[in-house]
Amino acid sequence: MATEDYPLYVHWYKSLGWIMDCVERLPKKVRFSLATRITDLSLEVLELIIEAIYQKERVMTLKKINLNIEKLRVLFRFCFERQYLSIKQYEYISRELNEAGKMTGGWIKQG
Repeated sequence: MATEDYPLYVHWYKSLGWIMDCVERLPKKVRFSLATRITDLSLEVLELIIEAIYQKERVMTLKKINLNIEKLRVLFRFCFERQYLSIKQYEYISRELNEAGKMTGGWIKQG
């Protein structure tokens, strides 16, 4: 089965493109701290999704995905509060992260 057959993978891959574009535009003063952390977590989520696709026992991996998504929610809220993101950008990424969280939760419930 191809990774494209998994809705969470497709959704996150699209979201990752937006996230990467977004963090490239963060102020230089936070590019090596905040931007790097967001990038690393976002890429780790993609890697964990791929791992979950190929595992039989995937619940622990899916829980790690959920935890990383929660960390990203906090980091993006921090970016918004520091005015590194517009309200429109913050609303967009909040929706995307919530959707990814719901998809992950649904996958956990499937077993």
